[in-house]
Amino acid sequence: MAGLAVFVLLALVWTRVGCRTRGRGTTSRTAIPGQSAKPAQDGSVPDLSVTSPLNVPGGGAAPADAYEIYSALYREPMTEPIIFSDETVTDIPQVNGSCLQPSTAEERELMDAFVAANRQAHRWEAKFAIPAGYKLLSREEAGEAQRCLETHFQNAAVCARFKGILHVRFLGVPGFDRTHTHALVSVVKMCGSFCGSGGIFEVEEVGGVWKRSEPSAFTRECSWMY
Repeated sequence: MAGLAVFVLLALVWTRVGCRTRGRGTTSRTAIPGQSAKPAQDGSVPDLSVTSPLNVPGGGAAPADAYEIYSALYREPMTEPIIFSDETVTDIPQVNGSCLQPSTAEERELMDAFVAANRQAHRWEAKFAIPAGYKLLSREEAGEAQRCLETHFQNAAVCARFKGILHVRFLGVPGFDRTHTHALVSVVKMCGSFCGSGGIFEVEEVGGVWKRSEPSAFTRECSWMY
């Protein structure tokens, strides 16, 4: 029964991200850590996605220091074109409060910074340094691309410009620690409105290059597939 509850919860997460690509005007209803880890008096976990949503419109341009991280993460060649939505999106699945499980002051600092960075949606610009190249799509275009993927490009007139793509990626704004050498980032990789994978993970700067940190209990529950 518990497994079924988690499956339904994750399905709702992907439904939120998938549906938002069909147009602006609705905010992602996302769980926020911290208070969400405290059960209500009746023992239930409160849904802070209602009172403290992420991705609220109006955040302006994405911060300049975010581009370096994602450029490093996508520096290696891929077997598919790299397609990003030009609007930042993140989600924190609420499983017993939050998928993020900080156990140290440093991890709590990263979590708070990540949540603060993603309270509003921001706009990506063509400032990534990715050797293989990439393409930015508006949220409307990202929605069209997802519909083409899930219908196997049946509408040739609409889908011709998306030929060859396998996923549309939605990036969150990194949340940095005070030393600016560690950050939390999120990537949602969609292959249709109800198909995809993604998660939140930690990165660190080593020798002037950003890379993924070793897996830990802090973010272990924040990877998923639908």
